[in-house]
Amino acid sequence: MPTPIALFHSPALPRLTLALAALMLTAQAAWAVPSFEEVKRDFRSSDTAVLDRNGELLQRVRTDASVRRGQWTALADISPALRTAMVLSEDRRFYEHSGVDWRAVSAAAWGNLWNTRTRGASTITMQLSGLLDEDLRRGGGGRSLTQKLGQTVAATQLERQWRKDQILEAYLNSVPFRGEIVGIDALSRTLFGKAPSGLDAREAAVAAARVRAPNARPALVAQRACEVLRTMEPQRKADCEALDMFTSAAVQRRAFEASEGIAPHAARRALRQAREGREPGQEDTPPAEARAAAKDTGDGSVRTTLRAPLQRFALGTLQRHLRELRGRHVEDGALVVLDNATGEVLAWVGSSGPLSQAAEVDGVIAMRQPGSTLKPLLYGQAIAERRLTAASLIEDSSAQINTASGLYIPQNYDRRFKGPVSARTALAASLNVPAVRTLVMVSPESFARGLRAAGLPLRESGDYYGYSLALGSAEVTLLSLTNAYRMLANGGRYGTTTLLAPAAPDKSRKTAAATAKSPPAPVLDPRAAFIVGDILSDPNARTRSFGLDSILSTRFWSAVKTGTSKDMRDNWAVGWSQRYTVGVWVGNASGESMWDVSGTSGAAPVWAEVMRFLHAREPSRAPAPPPGLVRTHIDFGPGPDGNALEAARDEWFVQGTEQPLFALANEPGAAGTAAIARITAPADGTIIALDPDIPPLRQRVRFESEGRGVQWRIDGKHFARGNSAQWLPWPGRHLIELVDAGGKVVDQRRLEVRGAGVVTKSAQR
Repeated sequence: MPTPIALFHSPALPRLTLALAALMLTAQAAWAVPSFEEVKRDFRSSDTAVLDRNGELLQRVRTDASVRRGQWTALADISPALRTAMVLSEDRRFYEHSGVDWRAVSAAAWGNLWNTRTRGASTITMQLSGLLDEDLRRGGGGRSLTQKLGQTVAATQLERQWRKDQILEAYLNSVPFRGEIVGIDALSRTLFGKAPSGLDAREAAVAAARVRAPNARPALVAQRACEVLRTMEPQRKADCEALDMFTSAAVQRRAFEASEGIAPHAARRALRQAREGREPGQEDTPPAEARAAAKDTGDGSVRTTLRAPLQRFALGTLQRHLRELRGRHVEDGALVVLDNATGEVLAWVGSSGPLSQAAEVDGVIAMRQPGSTLKPLLYGQAIAERRLTAASLIEDSSAQINTASGLYIPQNYDRRFKGPVSARTALAASLNVPAVRTLVMVSPESFARGLRAAGLPLRESGDYYGYSLALGSAEVTLLSLTNAYRMLANGGRYGTTTLLAPAAPDKSRKTAAATAKSPPAPVLDPRAAFIVGDILSDPNARTRSFGLDSILSTRFWSAVKTGTSKDMRDNWAVGWSQRYTVGVWVGNASGESMWDVSGTSGAAPVWAEVMRFLHAREPSRAPAPPPGLVRTHIDFGPGPDGNALEAARDEWFVQGTEQPLFALANEPGAAGTAAIARITAPADGTIIALDPDIPPLRQRVRFESEGRGVQWRIDGKHFARGNSAQWLPWPGRHLIELVDAGGKVVDQRRLEVRGAGVVTKSAQR
C-alpha cells in the first residue's frame, strides 16, 4: 500500500542524509533478493485444485481459512485494463524508474516539510519488496525509518534482478485488498465473479481503488475508482453516479464460493485421503508409502483417478433423470464407476446437487439397505458350496420359516408366486422366496461371512439379520457394494478401490502388471462367479419379472442386478461389463419413501446410459469360462399343468454337479430332483440349552435334509439314515454331517449343547 517516505523532516538534513547513506550500503549488502521463480513456486493458494487423471480441474476446495488466495495468474492472463489501472493508480512512472521514484520522493519530502497532502512515493516495486519480506511489512503504526530504508534498498535490488513484467505479475498476485482477500484472482472472483482476464475498465478501476483504500467505505472507493477511470479514458466522460452504484454492489458481493466444480464429494474424500495417506480399504498400506502416492502435484493440487468427461456425463445424467422423477417424491441419487482391473474410481457422484435438500451428504459412502442386490452374492456362495446349480429347482410359493423371533414370511415384489423355478430364473427375475430358501441352505451367519469377505462392512452378525439378509436387510455403502460386484467381474477376486492417482504416471500400469502375475486368492469360487455373471447377463432368464424389452438389456455384454429396499426407500442398479463396474443409487437422503419407483424406473435408466457412454467406442465381450466348468444340455420335467417347468437349454455347471434332467421330487423316472442333498435343519451354529425340568425324550433335536439315499454322521460316527432323524443331545460341541449314497460328505452343521447331560432309563439300566 502507498506510504510516504518522509526522509526530509528534520533541520539536521545533511547529517541525516549521511547516516541514511551508510545504512543503505549496509542493508544492500545484507539484502538477499529471491528470484521470480522462487516467489512463484512458494505461492500457495487458499484453495486446493482437485484434478482428474489427465490434469483437468474437477473441483476447487478451500483448504486455508486464514486467507483467501486464488490461483497464481500470469500477467498475460490479466486484462490489459486492469494492468493499466493498477499502474496509473499506484505507480505512474513504473516503467521509467529503477525501483524508487525519486521525483515522488522529493514531492513527498516537500509535502511533509510544508504539511501539505501528497500522493506518496511508494512504488509498485517497493510495495512488492515489503510483501516479500516479513521484516519490511507495514505494521499498525506504519513502517519505521529502518523499514523504509530497507524497502528502498530491496526495491533497487529487485529492479536489477527481475524484469518489469515479472515485478508487476508478482505484485498483482501478492497485493492484499481487503480483509482476507489477497491477489487479483481472489479479488476478481469475489467481487466480480470472473477471472482476472475478463475484467473491463470499470471493474479494473474499482479493483485499483481497493488497493489504495482496502478498508474504505464503498462511496470513497467509488470516488477513487472514478478518478482512475477518468485517467484511463480521458476522452470519455465517466459516469461516476453509475459507478457509485456498481461499486456498492461489487464490494458486498461474495461470488467466490468455498467449493465449486463437478465432484465435491470425491474432492473432499481425496483431500482427506491425501492428508491421511490411505485409500479406502488400504488399512494395511504403510502410511509413508500411501502419502508418497497421494502427494500433490506441487502446485497446490491433488490428482485423482477420475475421468472428467465421464464425471460430467454421469452427473448430468443423474440430475436429468431425477428431474423426470420429481413427481414421485425422489430427489437424491449417487453413482460410482470402477475400473475392473485396477480398482480405480473413474466417476464419483455423491448427490444430485441443487436438486437435493441434503446435497452435502455423500450417497457413495452413506449406509443404506441394498435390497435384492445382495442376491447374486448369495447364489454365488450357494453354487460354490454345491448347495445349488443354476438349474436346480427352487419352490417359489408361500413360505413360513421358523426363527427365534417368530415366523418369517417372505413375499415377492409383485405379491405373486411362480411355482418351481430354476435358480437361474429365480436370480435373474429377482424372486424373493427362492432367495430366502437359498439362505436357509447357506445359513445367515455363513452368508454374512461371505459378504464381509467381499468387502461389505456389516455392522451385525448374520444371525442378527436372520433370513431377511437374503433380501438386503443389512446396510452397506454404494462404493462397497459396487466393489463387491467388481469382485464377481474379476472371477471372485477381491481388491480395494483407489481414488488418488499414483505419484508416478506409470505406477498404476506396473501395479496392474504385478497383480496379473500374482493375483490375490479368490474369496468366491471363480466358477461360481462366472455362473452368476452368466445369469445376470441373460435377458431371457429375467423375462418373468422384467419382460423381453428391458432397460437392463444392452447391445454389448453386461451383467446387472437391480434392488429396492423396504417401503421403496432405496433403489439400486449395479452391474459390470468387460472393463467397468457401475453402481447407481436413487432415493431420498432423509430416508423417506419414494412413490412407485422400481428398479427399472429408478436407478436402472441411469446405469444403462452410463454404460452406453462407457462403451460408445469400446467393445465389451463375455468372459471366458474358467477351468472346472462344464456346459451340459438339460431338460426339465413337467409342472402341475403338464408342461415342462422351463424350456430345455444348455447350462453351466461346476464340474461334478451336472445332470441331464431336473424335475419335481415326486416325478417318476426323474434323473434329477428339485433338491441337491443338503441339511435343512438345524441351522449352522445352533446353540441348544438343556432344561433338567423337561423330560429327556421331549428334548430330542430333529435333523432334516433333502436328497436321496442320505445318511447322518455325528462327530464322525454313523447315526441314522433317511431325510430325517432325532438325536438325544449331549453337552459339548458337535459336528453333524450329511453323507450321500456314495459316502461323500455333502453338507455339515456345527452346533453346541449346553447344560447337564440327559440321562435316559436305558442308560440307567
